[in-house]
Amino acid sequence: MELLQKLLYWHWLVLAITLMTLEIFSPGIFMLWLGLAAGITGLFVWLMPEMNWQIQFLVFVVFSLISILAVRQWMKKRSVNTDQPYLNRRGEQYIGRIFTLEEAMINGQGKIRVDDTTWKIRGDDDCPNGAKVKVTGVDGVILLVQNA
Repeated sequence: MELLQKLLYWHWLVLAITLMTLEIFSPGIFMLWLGLAAGITGLFVWLMPEMNWQIQFLVFVVFSLISILAVRQWMKKRSVNTDQPYLNRRGEQYIGRIFTLEEAMINGQGKIRVDDTTWKIRGDDDCPNGAKVKVTGVDGVILLVQNA
Protein backbone atom coordinates (compact mmCIF):
# COMPACT_ATOMS: atom_id res chain seq x y z
CA MET A 1 0.00 0.00 0.00
CA GLU A 2 2.85 2.34 0.75
CA LEU A 3 4.10 1.94 -2.82
CA LEU A 4 0.71 2.94 -4.22
CA GLN A 5 0.60 6.07 -2.09
CA LYS A 6 3.88 7.25 -3.61
CA LEU A 7 2.79 7.11 -7.26
CA LEU A 8 4.15 10.05 -9.22
CA TYR A 9 3.53 11.25 -12.75
CA TRP A 10 6.66 9.57 -14.09
CA HIS A 11 5.40 6.17 -12.91
CA TRP A 12 2.43 6.61 -15.23
CA LEU A 13 4.65 7.79 -18.06
CA VAL A 14 6.86 4.71 -17.67
CA LEU A 15 3.73 2.54 -17.73
CA ALA A 16 2.55 4.37 -20.86
CA ILE A 17 5.87 3.79 -22.64
CA THR A 18 5.92 0.15 -21.53
CA LEU A 19 2.39 -0.49 -22.80
CA MET A 20 3.08 1.23 -26.10
CA THR A 21 6.28 -0.80 -26.48
CA LEU A 22 4.35 -4.01 -25.78
CA GLU A 23 2.02 -2.98 -28.59
CA ILE A 24 4.87 -3.53 -31.03
CA PHE A 25 5.11 -7.19 -30.01
CA SER A 26 1.40 -7.97 -29.76
CA PRO A 27 -1.22 -8.37 -32.49
CA GLY A 28 -3.97 -5.81 -32.76
CA ILE A 29 -3.90 -2.33 -31.30
CA PHE A 30 -5.21 -2.82 -27.77
CA MET A 31 -2.17 -1.89 -25.65
CA LEU A 32 -1.84 1.40 -27.50
CA TRP A 33 -5.07 2.73 -25.99
CA LEU A 34 -4.13 1.61 -22.48
CA GLY A 35 -0.76 3.32 -22.95
CA LEU A 36 -2.52 6.48 -24.06
CA ALA A 37 -4.72 6.36 -20.95
CA ALA A 38 -1.64 5.88 -18.75
CA GLY A 39 0.00 8.89 -20.43
CA ILE A 40 -3.09 11.04 -19.83
CA THR A 41 -3.17 9.88 -16.20
CA GLY A 42 0.51 10.88 -15.86
CA LEU A 43 -0.36 14.32 -17.25
CA PHE A 44 -3.18 14.69 -14.71
CA VAL A 45 -0.87 13.66 -11.85
CA TRP A 46 1.77 16.12 -13.08
CA LEU A 47 -0.82 18.94 -13.11
CA MET A 48 -2.32 17.89 -9.75
CA PRO A 49 0.45 16.18 -7.71
CA GLU A 50 -1.74 15.94 -4.60
CA MET A 51 -4.04 13.42 -6.34
CA ASN A 52 -4.24 10.21 -4.28
CA TRP A 53 -3.66 6.79 -5.84
CA GLN A 54 -7.36 5.82 -5.86
CA ILE A 55 -8.23 8.84 -8.00
CA GLN A 56 -5.23 8.14 -10.23
CA PHE A 57 -6.47 4.60 -10.90
CA LEU A 58 -9.98 5.90 -11.49
CA VAL A 59 -8.66 8.39 -14.06
CA PHE A 60 -6.70 5.59 -15.73
CA VAL A 61 -9.75 3.29 -15.88
CA VAL A 62 -12.03 6.04 -17.20
CA PHE A 63 -9.63 7.10 -19.94
CA SER A 64 -8.93 3.46 -20.83
CA LEU A 65 -12.64 2.80 -21.30
CA ILE A 66 -13.18 6.03 -23.21
CA SER A 67 -10.31 5.34 -25.60
CA ILE A 68 -11.24 1.69 -26.20
CA LEU A 69 -14.93 2.44 -26.75
CA ALA A 70 -14.15 5.40 -29.02
CA VAL A 71 -11.84 3.31 -31.18
CA ARG A 72 -14.40 0.47 -31.36
CA GLN A 73 -17.07 2.91 -32.55
CA TRP A 74 -14.69 4.41 -35.08
CA MET A 75 -13.70 0.96 -36.40
CA LYS A 76 -17.36 -0.07 -36.78
CA LYS A 77 -18.05 2.97 -38.96
CA ARG A 78 -14.93 2.44 -41.03
CA SER A 79 -15.74 -0.20 -43.61
CA VAL A 80 -13.03 -2.25 -45.24
CA ASN A 81 -13.64 -2.88 -48.92
CA THR A 82 -12.17 -6.09 -50.25
CA ASP A 83 -12.35 -8.12 -53.41
CA GLN A 84 -12.86 -11.28 -51.28
CA PRO A 85 -15.51 -10.45 -48.67
CA TYR A 86 -16.09 -14.12 -47.72
CA LEU A 87 -12.44 -15.09 -47.41
CA ASN A 88 -12.65 -16.19 -43.76
CA ARG A 89 -16.39 -16.97 -43.85
CA ARG A 90 -16.39 -19.85 -46.27
CA GLY A 91 -19.94 -21.07 -45.62
CA GLU A 92 -21.45 -17.68 -46.41
CA GLN A 93 -20.20 -17.81 -49.99
CA TYR A 94 -22.62 -20.67 -50.64
CA ILE A 95 -25.78 -18.77 -49.61
CA GLY A 96 -28.21 -18.70 -52.53
CA ARG A 97 -26.57 -21.59 -54.39
CA ILE A 98 -28.38 -24.84 -55.20
CA PHE A 99 -26.76 -28.23 -54.51
CA THR A 100 -27.68 -31.89 -54.82
CA LEU A 101 -28.01 -33.95 -51.64
CA GLU A 102 -25.27 -36.49 -51.15
CA GLU A 103 -27.25 -38.22 -48.38
CA ALA A 104 -30.97 -38.09 -47.77
CA MET A 105 -32.11 -35.51 -45.24
CA ILE A 106 -33.55 -37.40 -42.29
CA ASN A 107 -34.98 -35.54 -39.31
CA GLY A 108 -33.90 -32.28 -40.96
CA GLN A 109 -30.23 -33.24 -41.27
CA GLY A 110 -28.11 -34.47 -44.17
CA LYS A 111 -24.99 -33.83 -46.24
CA ILE A 112 -24.12 -32.15 -49.52
CA ARG A 113 -20.97 -32.16 -51.58
CA VAL A 114 -19.56 -28.72 -52.42
CA ASP A 115 -16.53 -28.85 -54.68
CA ASP A 116 -14.13 -31.10 -52.75
CA THR A 117 -15.79 -30.79 -49.34
CA THR A 118 -18.74 -32.49 -47.67
CA TRP A 119 -20.91 -30.14 -45.60
CA LYS A 120 -23.48 -31.02 -42.97
CA ILE A 121 -26.82 -29.40 -43.65
CA ARG A 122 -29.95 -28.70 -41.66
CA GLY A 123 -33.41 -27.87 -42.93
CA ASP A 124 -37.08 -28.08 -42.06
CA ASP A 125 -38.05 -30.82 -44.52
CA ASP A 126 -36.81 -34.34 -45.12
CA CYS A 127 -35.60 -34.94 -48.69
CA PRO A 128 -34.47 -38.05 -50.58
CA ASN A 129 -30.95 -38.63 -51.82
CA GLY A 130 -30.30 -36.63 -55.01
CA ALA A 131 -32.85 -33.89 -54.24
CA LYS A 132 -31.92 -30.26 -54.90
CA VAL A 133 -31.60 -27.88 -51.95
CA LYS A 134 -30.87 -24.18 -51.75
CA VAL A 135 -28.52 -22.81 -49.08
CA THR A 136 -30.28 -20.07 -47.08
CA GLY A 137 -27.83 -19.45 -44.26
CA VAL A 138 -24.99 -20.70 -42.11
CA ASP A 139 -24.94 -21.79 -38.46
CA GLY A 140 -21.31 -22.31 -37.53
CA VAL A 141 -20.13 -25.18 -39.77
CA ILE A 142 -23.64 -26.29 -40.75
CA LEU A 143 -25.35 -24.95 -43.86
CA LEU A 144 -29.04 -24.13 -43.51
CA VAL A 145 -31.07 -25.27 -46.51
CA GLN A 146 -34.56 -25.46 -47.96
CA ASN A 147 -36.00 -27.42 -50.89
CA ALA A 148 -35.04 -25.86 -54.20
